[in-house]
Amino acid sequence: MNIVVTGGAGFIGSEIVRQLVNSGNSVLVLDNLTYSSNINSIKPILSKLEFCRIDIANEIELNLALSSRNIDVLIHCAAETHVDNSIQGPEIFLQTNIIGTFNLIKIAAKRRFKFIQVSTDEVYGSIDVGAFTELDRLNPSSPYSASKASGEMMVMSYGKTFGLEFIIVRCANNYGPFQHTEKLIPHFINKLLSNQRVPLYGNGLNYREWIHVSDCANAIIKVAFEGRINSIYNISSQDSKSNLEVANMLISLLNCDASSIEFVADRLGHDLRYAINSKKIQSELGWFPKIDFEAGLRNTIDWYQTYGNEATEIHE
Repeated sequence: MNIVVTGGAGFIGSEIVRQLVNSGNSVLVLDNLTYSSNINSIKPILSKLEFCRIDIANEIELNLALSSRNIDVLIHCAAETHVDNSIQGPEIFLQTNIIGTFNLIKIAAKRRFKFIQVSTDEVYGSIDVGAFTELDRLNPSSPYSASKASGEMMVMSYGKTFGLEFIIVRCANNYGPFQHTEKLIPHFINKLLSNQRVPLYGNGLNYREWIHVSDCANAIIKVAFEGRINSIYNISSQDSKSNLEVANMLISLLNCDASSIEFVADRLGHDLRYAINSKKIQSELGWFPKIDFEAGLRNTIDWYQTYGNEATEIHE
């Protein structure tokens, strides 16, 4: 298949690209190489794909890049994703996650190729007990999650009004190699490897579901190839941990002192608990996560110990 992956040098996008290329697909990567992108993540397979450095918020450049190409499906991963950054400076989140998405779906609707919107469990907001299904209402709490929810609404509106063939996936918290060190798990790993204390928001009892990036990418690809058009799929592991539990697991696996945790002032609007139900993708497509959290965490620690300097890259 001829597949476009936006944000294909980012964390989740690069894993999707690696899996697609290794399966023999023709892949075009669109990425603006911002601070959270990393060309190292796809460097070994660059000769097997096409790469275009482009800002999806630039409609003119985007049209030039895609106008003459034969495209079967576009997997849209490009996004600003760090919640703390969205609180400090939300404008770029609106520009990339809403305007950029809008630019892409206009082309997809006109050219009639399938559009996969990669979203987040954060669009649902917090839930005290149980887990959200794809039918639950959205209740985003941060500028980041609000921008992702807005992108989803635009995608769905183009499905109803202009016949866009789309699928939306809402993913739990990802972790694994090549994740930017601003994110919780690599941030904590780097701190502990440097004999520093890890900063934990509030009392550390905010719960998240964790899924290894290779499992998540595999699910997204399966949805892109086999999912029902104009549907939504949750992608999760049902492996829920508090941030305090994750910190303590990392401390134990790295043989650090129990006093390595520093509790800091809580994040504004910090959701207490994310949980999503992924029975739909399991029953319809037969997808299940394969990587146990502790095993995945060990693998991630090993990667950062060996290749940690490749997790971030400075771009001009």
